[in-house]
Amino acid sequence: MPAPDRPARPDRPDVPAAGPPALRRFDGLADYLQTRDAMREFTRTRGTDTPDELWLLQHPPVFTLGLAGRDEHLMDPGDIPVIRTERGGQVTFHGPGQVIAYPLIDLRRLGIGVKELVFRIEQSIIQAMAEFGLDGRRVAGAPGVYVPLPGGEGRFAGVAKIAALGIKISNGCSYHGLSLNVAMDLEPFERIDPCGYPGLRTVDFAQLGVAADPQVVADRLALRLQAHLSPPARPPGGLG
Repeated sequence: MPAPDRPARPDRPDVPAAGPPALRRFDGLADYLQTRDAMREFTRTRGTDTPDELWLLQHPPVFTLGLAGRDEHLMDPGDIPVIRTERGGQVTFHGPGQVIAYPLIDLRRLGIGVKELVFRIEQSIIQAMAEFGLDGRRVAGAPGVYVPLPGGEGRFAGVAKIAALGIKISNGCSYHGLSLNVAMDLEPFERIDPCGYPGLRTVDFAQLGVAADPQVVADRLALRLQAHLSPPARPPGGLG
């Protein structure tokens, strides 16, 4: 079913009927708590005609635990801050050299649910990685993107994780998002069970032999996310 027309606002006649999420880039390292609070406020105050946004940034070192986060998966945080938050999922690590993308999307306007949102985000990551010669793939029942890597065990035998997802939906709109490891210090992942899975290996572009600027990767990823998260254009006359 096509997405319904958005009601007009007389003070915002320039708001487009449809289009890709607007990019917002953060310089330097964005404080996690300040960014989380800004996402919350954006989502709390947005209206039915508020354009979607896509935030691109990097965080200083921080462990975050989602709603399902359990302390036993955080073994040795050391001097790295630990923050509990409202996103889905377990524990992960953010740090310099990792691309963070936060899609702030009105799912009702896009006409999809959270499962389809996760699929489209994963597909965007896989397609962006392919531009750098990397084979991204899914693992059933374990959201995120993985790459082939000899070794491992159980359901993660032969793969390692390169991108993590954690989404929050409030009033039909998404915030939080994804992290993609490009050129970072991976040691902190050894202090946790990544995403709550003991023994899950974590890699980045650099460890896989791909030298890439995180900003360039972010740009490629943003194009894919914008393509997959754009509402369908309305037919002439504003019907549908």
